This record gives sequence, structure tokens and C-alpha cells, in this order.
Amino acid sequence: MLRRWCIPLAGLALAAGALAASAPAAAASHSARPAVHLIRPAMHGTAPMAVRGRSVNAVQSLNWSGFAAHTTTYTKISASWIQPTAHCTASRTFSSFWVGLDGFNSRTVEQTGTEADCVNGQARYFGWFEMFPAFPVNFSNTVHAGDHFTGSVTFNGGGHYTLVLKDITGGWSHTVQKTLNGAANSSAEVIAEAPSSGSTVLPLTNFGTVHFSNAQVNGAAMGNANPTKIIMVNSSRRAKDSVSALAGGTAFSVTWLHSTR
Repeated sequence: MLRRWCIPLAGLALAAGALAASAPAAAASHSARPAVHLIRPAMHGTAPMAVRGRSVNAVQSLNWSGFAAHTTTYTKISASWIQPTAHCTASRTFSSFWVGLDGFNSRTVEQTGTEADCVNGQARYFGWFEMFPAFPVNFSNTVHAGDHFTGSVTFNGGGHYTLVLKDITGGWSHTVQKTLNGAANSSAEVIAEAPSSGSTVLPLTNFGTVHFSNAQVNGAAMGNANPTKIIMVNSSRRAKDSVSALAGGTAFSVTWLHSTR
């Protein structure tokens, strides 16, 4: 199974995993389990970025890109996205696109989303959910590049969560009820991620550009929550992708630049 996580360079955290609502995908071109054990942990990040000595509302991360709200407690995150195309070479590369609670400044992550991986030159697409630090669970439904997805994670109180992933184009959906006691509910995020295997961040798939829209935190436009932009970089602080501004408080895009760790 795969696991994904957000690794902040300054010490942010994320988590996800749990039992599956359906069986893992079979080895097919559009819906298959990866050949490595993937995880999607908390964000590994750095201190805030600066431009000409001026601090900006952005941080760098080894494994996450996107936006995270993290100034209070949160009960719901939701967004839509278009499954990007994996541009594959002979290299094995991996990428995840998801919504979730926690992980930016805590050690758990409750999340659901999709994958775009490259194995032996072939693209592998599938959906999943994760209640990190538990292992992720992959859905068996077929996923194609260009499919329109919506996802949400809701905290219902008492450690209970509802995770929903819908493939509008493919006509399938999963609603998963999970329990995780002690989660902080201290952040809400919409993320493009380089998944990890063990403690290693894996090479990022060339996914071109992924478009997120209708991002909402606690039922209102994400922009109202003053979210922090997250830029994925490698160990030399070279950007692995670029993140646009949050248009209208609800929409942004992430564009791949490099695969290197």
C-alpha cells in the first residue's frame, strides 16, 4: 500500500490512514497499487520565506505544496480538482492530490485524495484515504487523467471523522467513517504532495499542472481563513513546483518543475 505525508522543513506534521471502504486496486493501467509502500505524513517544512528581507505568508516544505489554514481549530475542509496527467519516463515517480485536516503543525493527518504515479513508464491513477499514522487504503475504482474530483474531511466530534471522495466523471464515490482519538484538528489543507516511503520523500511525478477549486474551510472560502502558501523544495531548497495565488479565495494551481528530492 502507499502512504503519503507532508514534510515541513521547519517541523510541520501530517497524517492519514485506516481501513478501506473497498478492496485495493488490481494491477491495471489506470487503477493499481504502487510497487512501494507509500505514506503521506505530516509536513516537513522550513521557516517562512522572505522576499528582499520582507516576510511573506509562505513556507517551504520537502513534501507538500498548496495552502494550509492553521490559526485555530477546524471541523471541515473540502475542495475540487481535476486529476492531472502523469508524464512518465523510465523513472519511478509519485504524486498525490488531497484535502485533509491536521499535519501542518501536528502529528496526525486525516485525508483523502488521488494519486498519479509512474511505474515502468506507465501511469498509475487511483483514489485513497489515510488516517496517518495508520497506513493508507486504496480504492479499487478506475481513475483517469482529466476526471473531476471533489473531496472532503469532516470532524464530527468525539474523535469521529467522515471522509468523502467523489469521481464526478467516473460516477463513483466513497464515504468513509473513521475514529481517531487525540487529533488536534489544528490545520486544514489542500495539497499536492510527493509521497514518502518510510522516512524518504520519493521523486515527484511530472503532473504538469493540477487545478484546485472551490476550496472551503469550515464551510467558507479558504481565503477567509488567511491560509499559508506552501512551496515544495528539495534538500537544496530548489523549488520542485510552483503554487499560484489563491484566486477568489477558493482556487489555485500547482505546476510541476522538478522531480528531484
